[in-house]
Amino acid sequence: MQTNPLPPNSLQIPSKFPPNSLQIPSKLQYTVKHEQNLDCGGAYIKLLPGGSSFDASAFSGDSPYGLMFGPDICGSTKRTHVIANYPEGKSGEENNLLINKDVRTETDGLSHLYTLIIKADNSFEVLIDNKSERSGDLSDAFDFLAPKNIKDPAQSKPASWVDEKMIPDPTDKKPANYDDIPPEIPDPTASRPDDWDDAEDGEYEVPMIDNPDFSGTWRPKMIENADYKGEWTHPEIPNPDFKDDLNLHARCSPACTHVGLELWQVTSGTSFDDILVTDSIKEAQVHAEKNFFKKQAGEKTMHDDIKEKEKEAAAAVREEARAAAEFDAEMEEDAHEL
Repeated sequence: MQTNPLPPNSLQIPSKFPPNSLQIPSKLQYTVKHEQNLDCGGAYIKLLPGGSSFDASAFSGDSPYGLMFGPDICGSTKRTHVIANYPEGKSGEENNLLINKDVRTETDGLSHLYTLIIKADNSFEVLIDNKSERSGDLSDAFDFLAPKNIKDPAQSKPASWVDEKMIPDPTDKKPANYDDIPPEIPDPTASRPDDWDDAEDGEYEVPMIDNPDFSGTWRPKMIENADYKGEWTHPEIPNPDFKDDLNLHARCSPACTHVGLELWQVTSGTSFDDILVTDSIKEAQVHAEKNFFKKQAGEKTMHDDIKEKEKEAAAAVREEARAAAEFDAEMEEDAHEL
């Protein structure tokens, strides 16, 4: 499937899958290919709740979703979106939370396989072309939960705490007459020009140069502070507002039942293929090897051949321009001789 040729364009396509098929661990993967040298647009996929009451005709960018995943490119922003809906968020309101640290994305014109794995232990992994790009714990990667610990409000840094590691050396004294040394001095190699006329040129002044004896504002040497205690660390206490959630992996309530493409692009031409939602990591791997990797190998060869031909054609154009310039120069030289 490819976005239509009338930019800018918006696409909303939902599709249902069996509600019991998405168990844990779950794996979402699909293929994206930007044939149009995409400058601004998304190519992400969404997992949606709704079950039998899901209204496909009303699906839009405002429709609630559990997860949004896939490449997003616009100007200098180039990332793979991982966004999770968390109604139980800090504010108690609906929250679509972006992963805290951007995951890179591919920007060439080849097909790439994007994979998101979520497990029952609340761990996750993002892969591109079957290579891991990010993995870890959901609670660390997203701001789902309030912090487990907070700074103890009853504690503050003692007034006597010494956190200056270096101090001025009390034995180091400023040399006598140090402040009398000027930053500039008259140039000893300069002399009044023989043709200098005071009436026309004004009174002659010797040019100034930097004084090699001037060392700037005097400052005492620094030494280690014997009373230094190190940087003060604010003690922490358990956060009374922290509530753990063992079901961070379950982002659709009560279950994810649909997969949807909802995107907007300035320039059309993105292709989607090999969409798979499964609870079997092994099945997804077999599917990728059977469908994606065979296709990618041939596509890469064709892409390299095209690039090589473009390179050769550009070199031929440059050579033709060089030969034409050389011929014109010879003709101009012959004309001068005549």
